[in-house]
Amino acid sequence: MNITVIYGTEHRGSTYNIVQLFLKNLKNEASEINEFFLPKDMPHFCLGCSLCFMKGEEFCPHHEKVGIIEKAMEKVDLLIFSSPVYVYHTTGQMKTLLDHFGYQWMVHRPNKSMFGKMALVVSTAAGAGMKSTVKDIADSLNFWGVAKIFRYKKAVAAINWDGVDGKKKEAIYKEVSSISSKIIKSSKKISPGIKTKAIFNAMRIAQKRGGFNQADVDYWKKQGWLEDVRPW
Repeated sequence: MNITVIYGTEHRGSTYNIVQLFLKNLKNEASEINEFFLPKDMPHFCLGCSLCFMKGEEFCPHHEKVGIIEKAMEKVDLLIFSSPVYVYHTTGQMKTLLDHFGYQWMVHRPNKSMFGKMALVVSTAAGAGMKSTVKDIADSLNFWGVAKIFRYKKAVAAINWDGVDGKKKEAIYKEVSSISSKIIKSSKKISPGIKTKAIFNAMRIAQKRGGFNQADVDYWKKQGWLEDVRPW
């Protein structure tokens, strides 16, 4: 299984170590693993210039960085997004990256490769806030059209991986193994769910009525989605 991982921080704490457990379960000798650490691999804030919407993503002032991550996501089977909890939400670095991919929400120009992918969102905290953190990321993945999204959130009661007690780690190992098995099983047949298809069809109607800008309408026409072609 080929995997691209995006870490919402460069700190290698509990969230990072849990992702490494997932990789150990999911990868094999033939797997291609791409890892990106934020903000190192994409340090720029979205400028709100709307060039990605109105003209195309290649006109983004930060396309050189964003485009590398986009290509790495396109060519793999599984996307892993990980973020510790920062004040009950995802890290600012992760939010900054997701902002740059607003153009590929289904309301604009969804990347057809996403409809055949799985994703895993991982979040940890010493106490609470994992649910809202995972939602921050999963909201984008849903509107990208990602076919299947798994979630793993854990209160580790420690500020670093070494501080997590043995019993809790044993529980984590078992939970990671269980979810990994589900991911492997699901990989044999990937198809978007009813909700994703419903959103797509609603956006299709909007594009047929003129959409929000010409770049979006032209894109949908080029894909054949305004007729009978579908991205799944």
